[in-house]
Amino acid sequence: MTTMTRAAAVSQSVQGMSERTRRLITQLNLYYAAVSVLGLVCLYLLVHLFFTWRAATNQNASALAQQTVVLKTAEIAKRPLEGLDDKLAAATTDADKFYETRLPSVYSDVLAELGALTKKQNVKLKSVQYGQAPVLDGSAGALTEVRMDAILNGDYRPLVLFMNSLERDKMFFLINGVTLTGQQSGMVGLRLKLTTYLRPAKAYVGHAKPTEDAPKNSSSKKKSEAR
Repeated sequence: MTTMTRAAAVSQSVQGMSERTRRLITQLNLYYAAVSVLGLVCLYLLVHLFFTWRAATNQNASALAQQTVVLKTAEIAKRPLEGLDDKLAAATTDADKFYETRLPSVYSDVLAELGALTKKQNVKLKSVQYGQAPVLDGSAGALTEVRMDAILNGDYRPLVLFMNSLERDKMFFLINGVTLTGQQSGMVGLRLKLTTYLRPAKAYVGHAKPTEDAPKNSSSKKKSEAR
């Protein structure tokens, strides 16, 4: 009986150990399974995070490139505007200086200059017709455009020298048209269309305000007196 009792006790002990072992193994399997699932979840999150970071990086690079292009474009566009106030002030000063040094203030100045040039080049000024119109209201006042239609006689070379002296004269003259009107006894007839501008005399000390009207027509006799 004693032997049988011991065998039964051993058998019961082995069965109890087997049951504990099975339970332990089952718990380990569940633990490993949970760890595996958690690892897969972490791996998925890492992969998803990587692709999200990569997409964000590419978008940031594209946005940065676009902003760089916009900035460069703005810098190029602003260059012509740099110092614009100083450039405008300098241009205004130069224009005022041009008005003062090269534009007449009264018609008598124009007549005297034409007379001096014709006399110097030995050219006869037969007549001049005038027209005028106010133009270019600037800082020094409104300029008056003076249009002249002049008839001249003389030898060919003196007439050419006269036109050259008009273009180089200190007083501003613009030749708008040249027409040969004929030739007789070695004398050439020439018709010149000229333009100059009267500056406002009130802006300059030492010049009287022009009160005379523009002469509509001046004969050679009047021009000779002016010379």
